[in-house]
Amino acid sequence: MLKIREVKTGSGKRAIQVILYKDYKRIVLKHVGSASNPLDISNLRTMAEDFIKDYSRQLSIFPEYNPKAYLWVDYTECIGYYYRFFYDVIENLMEQVGLGSLSTKLFRDLVVIRIFEPASKLRSIELLEDYFGIVHRRQGYYKEAKKWLQLKDKVQDIVLSFAQQEYGFDHTLLFYDVTTLYFESFESDELRTPGFSKDSKSQQPQILVGLMVNKDGFPIAFDIYPGNTFEGNTMIPIIKAFIKRNGVKNLTVVADAAMISTDNINELRNEGIHYIVGARLGNLSNDLFETIDSKIIREDGKIIRVNTDKGHLICSFSSARYRKDKHEMEKQIIKARSIVNHPSRNKKAKFVKANKELLVFNEDLLAKSTKLLGLKGYYTDLDESTVAATQIIRIYHELYKIEHAFRIAKSDLETRPIFHYKEDPIKLHLLICFIALVISKHIELKTGLSTKKFIAECRRIIDARMHNLITQKQAIIKGRITKNAEEILSQLNIPH
Repeated sequence: MLKIREVKTGSGKRAIQVILYKDYKRIVLKHVGSASNPLDISNLRTMAEDFIKDYSRQLSIFPEYNPKAYLWVDYTECIGYYYRFFYDVIENLMEQVGLGSLSTKLFRDLVVIRIFEPASKLRSIELLEDYFGIVHRRQGYYKEAKKWLQLKDKVQDIVLSFAQQEYGFDHTLLFYDVTTLYFESFESDELRTPGFSKDSKSQQPQILVGLMVNKDGFPIAFDIYPGNTFEGNTMIPIIKAFIKRNGVKNLTVVADAAMISTDNINELRNEGIHYIVGARLGNLSNDLFETIDSKIIREDGKIIRVNTDKGHLICSFSSARYRKDKHEMEKQIIKARSIVNHPSRNKKAKFVKANKELLVFNEDLLAKSTKLLGLKGYYTDLDESTVAATQIIRIYHELYKIEHAFRIAKSDLETRPIFHYKEDPIKLHLLICFIALVISKHIELKTGLSTKKFIAECRRIIDARMHNLITQKQAIIKGRITKNAEEILSQLNIPH
């Protein structure tokens, strides 16, 4: 049995020791310290009791004693911090969405760290221990990763169900767009191929990612395509797969002008899918262009509707758009005239055309562009009696929310550049990023905070890691929740 021994030192102080009697011999197991002040001596005795309780792993016979209530500053050092508040919030949100029991804990933790500090998968495992005290083995990642690839459909089903319950998503209105993600490599294959890059990385291999969101910008589904795929060719497959998987009867897809083509329009009509897509007025036939030019009234909010082979073409005029378009056109004119007057290697610019061996200013294009100032066009198959033209325009303008979702994915979650080289790791990377985007967007919609501001607020709440020099054990002192954090928890419907 361990006992506390108090002895007088040569300096006249009182030393407190923890001793053990074995084979009729006294063994000093721990020298706790020495003091002369009665209060300090009492504290040393309490610390000795702490050591005995920890050493013998026995509960105190005094229920009112709480070992965690005592932290002896002189015998304790801070060895770091954890951000468990952030981890607990994200874990709670994963549970709310329905992803709390998805696959293994390592898979879910990779989503958490993707939001907190994006990194490679193996580096993420290290960061999980550094930031949250959660230990995973690297071997676990290699062992489990292939199984996670089968989770895509299940994840999308869970996310769709959550969108229906939380955001009232009823399938009737779906926004679609694509973006490009490039690789830190110049080697290509069937999936990773060079193409038109939205990241200005046209020389590097890339993939296309198609994303569908609801009217709030909340992600619903995604898919990936080879980097040289024409954007318009991605829309029909992902929408048809979504309709088939979920038994959708009535759907209107909203997409930008890059998705429009005669084949796509015909396919949408054949499948009974309604559409609202942007129109490139500069590509209209001369007759149709002249009709619009003669009929449109160039006053704010004026709208005309014209029937075409691609559906109803709705055109609107905006004075704000006019000023913006005019400003851009004037810069293009200056650049074009400079190239014409001083030919150089840079021969590509709007309003510049080749006339035999000479470069000349394109006056015809300038005249047409001038007529287009302030105009915006939209194609739809929805009749005026079903949806008013003003409503069509309003719906289309909500398309910016999907662009915002892409910005979150690319910037906050650092989806690109991609460092993987094989197809399976690439697909797994996109799946983890998709779930992280779902959680991040939900946070933004409920709190009004960007991902960066949310993380910054959570970082204010730290759990101190304290090392007890007497017991050689680590104690965690939880950080106090701020008022801002309490408000965030309430907005996210998390008990606190």
